Parts: sequence; C-alpha cells; structure tokens
Amino acid sequence: QVQLVESGGGLVQAGGSLRLSCAPSRRISTIINTMAWYRQAPGAQRELVASITSLGRTYYADFSLGRFMISKDNAKDTQYLQMNNLQPEDTGIYYCNQRDALGRDYWGQGTQVTISE
Repeated sequence: QVQLVESGGGLVQAGGSLRLSCAPSRRISTIINTMAWYRQAPGAQRELVASITSLGRTYYADFSLGRFMISKDNAKDTQYLQMNNLQPEDTGIYYCNQRDALGRDYWGQGTQVTISE
C-alpha cells in the first residue's frame, strides 16, 4: 500500500520559515487529482491548510493565505508547503494528502511543527 512520506517539520522561532515536503513511498498508478496539506493543533480538529489541483488551481485557508505557498512536482507526485512568518498558533502536526482519480485518499504520517515565542 502506498504511503506518503513527509519531511521538513521542526522547531522554529516566531517569524521563521519552514518548508514541508511529501512524496509517495512508490509510484501511484492512477492520476493524482488533488494534493493538500492539513494540520491538527493539540485538542483541535484537523483542518485544511491549502490544496492544489492537477491543473495548478490553489486554495488557501484564511489563516494561511499570504504566508504559506503550496506547490507540486507532477513528475514525482511530490508536494511542498512553504510556510513563512510562522506564529505560535501554527503549532501542530501537519499531514499531507493526495486524492487520486478514483477518489482514493493517501495520507502522510504527519510531521510536527512547533513555533516558539
């Protein structure tokens, strides 16, 4: 079964930046329609951060608009999330998600992002 492998989380001070990456453990045989990033803060529900379609159309949650940028490498089915001006409220576990043309969802294991004051 295909797993998504994330990297790039860590601990940074407020105002800093991080870049998350996510790639499949092996090639996904069907076309990927949408790639997305979600996050889950302690005690909160998982929420959508940003998404990008196969045609490059992007969506950002209000809190990520203007600070975060989602991108992808189609040839590698790899997605990225550049996060700038990070704040303590951005602390949480960040998950990548890919949905293929058959509606199947693939998830990463999550990577911890911690922002200190």
